[in-house]
Amino acid sequence: MRLSYPLPIPAIHKHAAVILATIFALGLLANTSAAQTVKKASATDASASAEQGIQLAERGLCNQALPLLRKSLPHIAQRKLRYDVAMATAQCGMSVNEEAAVVDALVLLRREFPHDPKVLYTATHFYSELASRAAQELAATAPTSAEAQELEAEALESHGKLDQAAAEYRKILQKYPDQPGIHYRLGQLILSEPPTATTADDAKKEFEEELKIDPTAASAEFMLGDLARQAEQWADAIDHFSRAAKLDAGFSEAFLGLGMSLNAAGKNSDAVAPLERYVKMEPSDPAGHYQLAIAYARTGRQQDAERQMSLQREAAKKAPPSGPQNPNEP
Repeated sequence: MRLSYPLPIPAIHKHAAVILATIFALGLLANTSAAQTVKKASATDASASAEQGIQLAERGLCNQALPLLRKSLPHIAQRKLRYDVAMATAQCGMSVNEEAAVVDALVLLRREFPHDPKVLYTATHFYSELASRAAQELAATAPTSAEAQELEAEALESHGKLDQAAAEYRKILQKYPDQPGIHYRLGQLILSEPPTATTADDAKKEFEEELKIDPTAASAEFMLGDLARQAEQWADAIDHFSRAAKLDAGFSEAFLGLGMSLNAAGKNSDAVAPLERYVKMEPSDPAGHYQLAIAYARTGRQQDAERQMSLQREAAKKAPPSGPQNPNEP
């Protein structure tokens, strides 16, 4: 279009605006096109690096492969290649003792391929091997530390050598009397042995000692609550379970123990809240639905009670044969 001059000022502004808008749009298109080209090139480069890294890994050249694999992994979108790169990264990381690379790769694999059998198998073995290496390093670098001795005691315990484990735990307390967790372990060992007339009292003393060292030990509070519940000391049980639940909001068993104890003490309206929380946290446990049904029934909420009993029956059908099928009524 040919323009005649001079143009009125508003007309000049109008045409200039159109021209500038066109130039700006063309610039945006050019920038977008360039960005897409760079992105495609980057993805292509990442894929090429990944393939090269995988080939090097297959040849056992993990020192050369690992930098390529780790650098390319964040830029790969193709699912199969991403899987292969992460798996090769984990395997090479184990080979050259690059723990961070192993853990990062396993976390990615467990997040993006959570039910893949090879991922689960690999994670099981690699995490176990990492734990073994850490234990060996602990024994080599700090053999007389409380942690090294505790690891030895735990190993004895896991092999059923309970008397030797208990002796080792007591040695730790002689040298490190304020080491957290040791009295709790001793209390658990006492309870795992055949019961005697003093079993409950002996275990109780250990859990109480644990709380003197670590007042935030929710597990010790829970065990004291459970001992009180078994002795039908409902007030003590309620106190301990309440403290355990406050100390650890994710401690689902503390809410169940609290609800059961409240039911047993006739405080059914108070039992509703912790039991409702428990069934939300552990919907597959028949015991929670059963106890909540009791609390509902005794507070006049019959329809809710019937629904919980229905859920209890469904959960019981799905429970493993060796698991608890019929929770005990308080």
